Amino acid sequence: MHKTYKNLISEVLPQIREIFPWDLADLRETQEIVIVDIREPEEVALGSIQGALHVPRGMLEAACDWGYSETIPHLVAARDKPVVLACRSGNRSALAAFTLQLMGYQHVYSLKTGIRGWNDAELPLVTPQGEQVDVDEAEHLLSPPVKPEQLAPR
Repeated sequence: MHKTYKNLISEVLPQIREIFPWDLADLRETQEIVIVDIREPEEVALGSIQGALHVPRGMLEAACDWGYSETIPHLVAARDKPVVLACRSGNRSALAAFTLQLMGYQHVYSLKTGIRGWNDAELPLVTPQGEQVDVDEAEHLLSPPVKPEQLAPR
């Protein structure tokens, strides 16, 4: 039997650390934290945490290692610093946190509840141009509906 997306996430959650949005907001005031938004470019365009690095999930491993055109030196050098991964809901970031742990990152976290939870806590999101995103507008944009063709056949 094959594993589902939910199965994969359930298996890694006990093996990673998560941080709630409000705890991340507080921690940012006292520590240097690398926040990595692993969503796709069209998702980040809707709003992101100010100062977050944008590294799409599909390029994360190469961005975190030397010798690739995707290498981000600041991120490679952060193996012993707090790194928080963020996606829309906290699922992709959980899988990514597990991967970064395998790559030797010592203090990696997944943002529990993701960017949606950050917005729900009324913490600020900004566009790539630096403009503040309206909380209510972001709520709508961060919760796209599942289309009928995306549901399992009956």
